Amino acid sequence: QVQLVESGGGLVQAGGSLRLSCAASGLTFSNYDMGWFRQAPGKEREFVVGISWSGGLIEYADSVKGRFTISRDNAKNAVYLAMNSLKPEDTAVYYCAGKLSGSRRLGTVKSYDYWGQGTQVTVSS
Repeated sequence: QVQLVESGGGLVQAGGSLRLSCAASGLTFSNYDMGWFRQAPGKEREFVVGISWSGGLIEYADSVKGRFTISRDNAKNAVYLAMNSLKPEDTAVYYCAGKLSGSRRLGTVKSYDYWGQGTQVTVSS
């Protein structure tokens, strides 16, 4: 059974930082591209950043470029999201997702096979 478990969310003031983690189990992690998505109340789930199985390809949403950094550790079956210079508009539930490496795009919700339960990030102004 595949499980993706996010952690590290919380409440932070604008300008602050958080680091999210996603622990994967039940799959061969190095065969999977990974992504972070977020969903704010009343809005659709949106792409934040994705990383290929090797880490050789990374794509960021324009809204987070220069502020967020994704990384992965295949030995630990984990992917991380370092978030700096947080803004109130970054407030959302953040989801970790995985898809078998292949032709499907990193930035598309429908590309992903597995999802975590989400972790809340709240940025106060």
